[in-house]
Formats: sequence, structure tokens, C-alpha cells
Amino acid sequence: AGKKGGKKGGKKGGGGDDDSDAPVKIKMDTDVKGVDIASIQSSVDEKMDKTIENTKASLGSIRTGRPSPNLLDRVLVDYYGTDTPVPQVASVTIASGTTIVVEPFEKDLLKEVEKAIATSDLDMTPNNDGTVIRLNVPPLTTETRAKYVKQAKAAAEDGKVAARNIRRGGVDAIKKLEKDSKIGEDESKDAQDKVQKSTDKAVKEIETLCDAKEKELAKV
Repeated sequence: AGKKGGKKGGKKGGGGDDDSDAPVKIKMDTDVKGVDIASIQSSVDEKMDKTIENTKASLGSIRTGRPSPNLLDRVLVDYYGTDTPVPQVASVTIASGTTIVVEPFEKDLLKEVEKAIATSDLDMTPNNDGTVIRLNVPPLTTETRAKYVKQAKAAAEDGKVAARNIRRGGVDAIKKLEKDSKIGEDESKDAQDKVQKSTDKAVKEIETLCDAKEKELAKV
């Protein structure tokens, strides 16, 4: 009761481009809070770490030529009225170098999970044997490889934009302390420099993650 067919995953956002090229969208929390320099910096660092974690998850859900349980993270099933990622309603295991096995925790979800995968942008055809769903992960073509590289770059750019928004929030919070005469000009400048260093570090880490994903996609 209340269960509906699966929905396509990873196709939200992405501006005016073809939806099939849209990267995974994960909401980034960029609201910096704090009542003094220490708490502001702590908030900045915490949100930078979360942004890196979210970007890593986005990149992990982009398909390569090899099986990965993360591939189904963005495939959504309408589970009792709630869009739910496949791994939350089924076990996802790697059966071989080319095969993923999906076993829903509730047997009556089998067809709905199958439909969700079939209508996603993963370019894979699910094989439902009545108990589990088997997915053969095909090798990437030149076209699909280019599409997933584009997705990776877009996911990384989302992460970098979030990092810069966190920096802006941190700097604004520090400037407010200075304006309210709670800290001096030199202290404000030092604190802003630390926020910038945190931003540079996060952006570099996101670029490293993206480079690694692109190299993974380049492997035949």
C-alpha cells in the first residue's frame, strides 16, 4: 500500500542542459554560525568537511566501467510516498567484476526497484529473476564516458561553489565582529586569512577527488 513505481535518479538540477547530463545534486549546508572567531572558524571547518564528503558521495554515484554499490545511491524508489535511494530498501552487493546483485528487503518491492533502475540514467538493464535483480555493468562507450566526465566536473564545481559560499559566510561573520568592535582590524584580517586557507584546502581536495574520478573513467 502506498508504494508506486520507481523514479529516475540523478536527474534533478543542472540548468538548461539535457537532463541525462545532470550531476547528482546533494544539498550543501553553507550557513556559517558563530559568536566569536573560534566558533566561526569551527563552523567553517565543519561545513567544508561536509562539503567534501558530499562531493565525494556525488562523484561515487557516477558510473564507471566497473561495478560499485554506490551506483544506486541516486536511484530513487517511491517507498510509502517517500523518494528513497535503492540502498535503503535493498541490499546491494558486487557479485563479480561485471555484476551487481540487488535484493529488496521486502519482496513486493522487487518490480518497483527494477523499474527505478530501468528508468534511471545508468544505462543498465536490470534482470529480475523473481528473487533478486542482477545488473550487468557494461563497458563505457566514448559517448557515455564523456557524459560521466561532464557529470563529474559539474559535481566538483557544485562542491567548489559551496566552499566559496562557506568562505563568504565566514568572512562576513568575522567582519561583523570587527564592525561591532568585538575584535580589532589585525585580528579580523588574521581570522579572514584562516578562512581563506580552509577554503583553498577544500577546493584543492575537491579537485583531487574529481581528477581521480576522471582517471577512473578513462580506464578501459
